[in-house]
Amino acid sequence: MVLNFARTMTSRELLQKVFEKIDAQSCPTNYNFHMHTVFSDGRLQPSDLMEQAINIGLKGFAITDHHTIGGYQAAKAWLEDWKWNNPGEMTPSLWSGVEINANLLDVEVHILAYAFDIEHPSMKPYLLRKVTTGAEYQALNVINAIHQAGGIAVLAHPARYRKTLFDLIPAAAELGIDGVEAFYAYNNPNPWKPSVRETEQAQKLAQEFSVYTTCGTDTHGLSLLQRL
Repeated sequence: MVLNFARTMTSRELLQKVFEKIDAQSCPTNYNFHMHTVFSDGRLQPSDLMEQAINIGLKGFAITDHHTIGGYQAAKAWLEDWKWNNPGEMTPSLWSGVEINANLLDVEVHILAYAFDIEHPSMKPYLLRKVTTGAEYQALNVINAIHQAGGIAVLAHPARYRKTLFDLIPAAAELGIDGVEAFYAYNNPNPWKPSVRETEQAQKLAQEFSVYTTCGTDTHGLSLLQRL
């Protein structure tokens, strides 16, 4: 258990260093921290996702299926096999990830968890392929569970909810959120690029509340370079 915890903390610290440098040019060809596979509501098999990640040349990424780490586990196994068969090649960093539905200010939001210990008991309610209820559905408890598992909690696409990011980001920060997904393409442009107005707003709030800004394509289709 001690060794596993140490590895998790090392992974977390590495991801923190990456998050400190994320900007509008980081996604989608250097980093991507929001993508889905057939294990939730995406169309990509984990193996196809991994092939694209290698071909794109991603330096680091996370698979964030809804309430399951099945896609992450399959991708991790694929990556280990790839490393074995491609000695000397630069290997991208793959962090554990999951997207969790939660209640914040009486609206449903999505919280992304990264670099957490997938075996930690605090995360079990959120890895059952379904939305939780009761106390486990509250954003405070989701954030606390992620932290207990050694992970990083990020508010996904903060401008997509029934309350504004001006309400939600401060509230999430008060509960201990670590970051916000500031660089996000709300209108699914091709090629992918962050929405200017929402990104600027999220960046300003993130700076005000001293939280990380992250990026991701939120891929649900067949290309990691697009949302749909």
